[in-house]
Amino acid sequence: MGICDSTMGLSHTLLVMALLLSGVSSMKSQAYFNKTGELPCHFTNSQNISLDELVVFWQDQDKLVLYEIFRGKENPQNVHLKYKGRTSFDKDNWTLRLHNVQIKDKGTYHCFIHYKGPKGLVPMHQMSSDLSVLANFSQPEITVTSNRTENSGIINLTCSSIQGYPEPKEMYFQLNTENSTTKYDTVMKKSQNNVTELYNVSISLPFSVPEAHNVSVFCALKLETLEMLLSLPFNIDAQPKDKDPEQGHFLWIAAVLVMFVVFCGMVSFKTLRKRKKKQPGPSHECETIKRERKESKQTNERVPYHVPERSDEAQCVNILKTASGDKSTTHF
Repeated sequence: MGICDSTMGLSHTLLVMALLLSGVSSMKSQAYFNKTGELPCHFTNSQNISLDELVVFWQDQDKLVLYEIFRGKENPQNVHLKYKGRTSFDKDNWTLRLHNVQIKDKGTYHCFIHYKGPKGLVPMHQMSSDLSVLANFSQPEITVTSNRTENSGIINLTCSSIQGYPEPKEMYFQLNTENSTTKYDTVMKKSQNNVTELYNVSISLPFSVPEAHNVSVFCALKLETLEMLLSLPFNIDAQPKDKDPEQGHFLWIAAVLVMFVVFCGMVSFKTLRKRKKKQPGPSHECETIKRERKESKQTNERVPYHVPERSDEAQCVNILKTASGDKSTTHF
């Protein structure tokens, strides 16, 4: 009698739970590309029903079976080929783990738990999970697609980021100077791999090289999760101002003329200095007269008679006066 009452009580409970399944719960789940995702079932099992009395399985949105336990034993026969070897069941928290997640695995999954009784399967629990898949884009990288020419002052930059998912919201350049920050919007180019479904994105833009100051260019990638990826800075040195060719030519000629004048002045100075050294002055003539007078005196001492002459001092004084412009004559 007690056994019958117990069986009737369990059947009544299962019937009530089956009626409540109309309000099926659902939750969101997220996984990263090539990593492991979780598909929870959140079964409380308040009656402590053994797995030997249950049938548990997961299906995707196309009703393909990912995993099944039939009365406590795994049943791989019903599992679809694309999921074989990619799942593992955590009995403690009633969660199915999906390994090596791909972009194509995103979608809605359903967990079903049935009681296997004498009269067949009785639904006990059902839950839905919306799985989204993310792939991390690489850090944006700025490259020079064509160097600036000497006269153009234009530099072409390209920024790229690869192997990410889902498609990013925005990609742009940002130019920073000491006093300002400027955002440059441009068309984002994208391509998607046919197998992995991952995106590669890039933007390109020509920049005018500033003349006054150096600038730093950044590339920003705004993801669907509102996360922002930023590139390393690309530094552009200020372009030196070109000098006027005619002005430079004039300065060159002026420099040559100045050097020529200085050279001629030095040559003239050296020539005049040499001439002054060679030309005898009044003092030199006086010395000559004194020397000749001395020789004449020695001669007169040997000869008894001679003609008296003016003294050496008088002649020297007259020579010095003549050199200075004085016409008076000194007599002794």
